[in-house]
Amino acid sequence: MAKVKYYYDPKTLSYRKIEKDTRYRLQRTGAFLVASALLAGIFLFVADTFIDSPKEKRLKRELENMRIQYDILDQRLDHVAEVLEDLEQRDDNIYRVIFEAEPIPNSIRKAGFGGANRYKKLEGYQNSELIKEASMKLDRITKQVYVQSKSFDELVELAENKGKLLEAIPAIQPVANEDLNRLASGYGFRLDPFTKAPKMHFGMDFSADIGTPVYATGDGVVERADNKSSGFGNHIRLDHGFGYLTLYAHLSEYNVRVGQKVKRGEVIGYVGNTGRSRGPHLHYEVWLNEERLNPVNFYYGELSPEEFSTIIQMANQANQSFD
Repeated sequence: MAKVKYYYDPKTLSYRKIEKDTRYRLQRTGAFLVASALLAGIFLFVADTFIDSPKEKRLKRELENMRIQYDILDQRLDHVAEVLEDLEQRDDNIYRVIFEAEPIPNSIRKAGFGGANRYKKLEGYQNSELIKEASMKLDRITKQVYVQSKSFDELVELAENKGKLLEAIPAIQPVANEDLNRLASGYGFRLDPFTKAPKMHFGMDFSADIGTPVYATGDGVVERADNKSSGFGNHIRLDHGFGYLTLYAHLSEYNVRVGQKVKRGEVIGYVGNTGRSRGPHLHYEVWLNEERLNPVNFYYGELSPEEFSTIIQMANQANQSFD
């Protein structure tokens, strides 16, 4: 119940009741409403600023969880980068050294991304820096993985070629030791059997009976099998690839045809005495990039150290060649 208020009337010397008119009531009502609205605004401001709504609490929890997940992802990316760096070190200092390949420069391994700002679309968000940093790190790792993958592809190819090279290099004697009569002549200046004058002898002469098997000293393809080269008589030339070629001269007959692929140790012909020859023997030459080399340096595939030492001594004798 509202309080009744009075005022003192000096004319009547008595207290009279205060009568409230409509205007007064409207003013009081308006003041009350304004005060209520002001208090409600203050309350809402305080609540919005200092008190989280359930939705905001949920969003903050999700954001915190995302930050934790980002930290975990960042640590994993750092670990991947460390593993990748170790692979790069092994690649440059071990694998590529084994296969005699140049290391990959850091300017290629660590190359950045040119052109326009590729991360512009990630800007303008509350956590743009976190997102950009993760994206940049992931892009760097992806680029390094791609470079390393291409390097491994190259190493696989080098390994395959290395295996083929080892199979192709002339590495055995063309005539077996048990079939030899003797090593007639080696590489170097020797007396010509026809002119008796010193002459460069570019191969080795293996004295053996006619019909003795002649073996391919490395994997290759038969390039020639004919008697159309002056002085060599019936002869075979094998192209081993990688710049290597071997020649087998003065044969009695062939066991291969032009274009045929042969393996090391396969019988390709037989010792003879055809062409410019003073007796049954095989004249054998090794070529590398069109330069004739001393064949004695290639007999590491089947000889013991003692046998190799003996054949070197025999090859170095300044005797007369057979052709």
